[in-house]
Amino acid sequence: MILGIGTDLANIERIAGTLARFGDRFRNRVFTPTEIAKAERRADTPGTYAKRWAAKEACSKALGTGLRMGIAWKDMAVTNLPTGQPVMQLTGWAAERLAAMTPPGHEAIVHVTLTDDHPWAQAFVVIEARPLP
Repeated sequence: MILGIGTDLANIERIAGTLARFGDRFRNRVFTPTEIAKAERRADTPGTYAKRWAAKEACSKALGTGLRMGIAWKDMAVTNLPTGQPVMQLTGWAAERLAAMTPPGHEAIVHVTLTDDHPWAQAFVVIEARPLP
């Protein structure tokens, strides 16, 4: 059963400009230390941040809230499995919202996919509820 779907498109040049203008103030407000470390290791640093920005926006939409109702940017974090597959990790109010929208007897699974084609970065988030065994 699908609980929520969200998508977002981010302009890589806009994120690059925000990084240039606000630097660490922007990074530390929006991204987790793990996300920052990943982006700073990449050749396309602004593109990496833009994909994660889009994923956070898409996730907030899939949760049915947008970025309001207490969800903080860092409550949604993109990490990667050893295979490179992106994974959305929820903490704080985002995790509470996910638990509240998950039907009894089900587990919530957050699927995320990221892509970019300069100047755009895009993310899709689908929240699935699977019956527990």
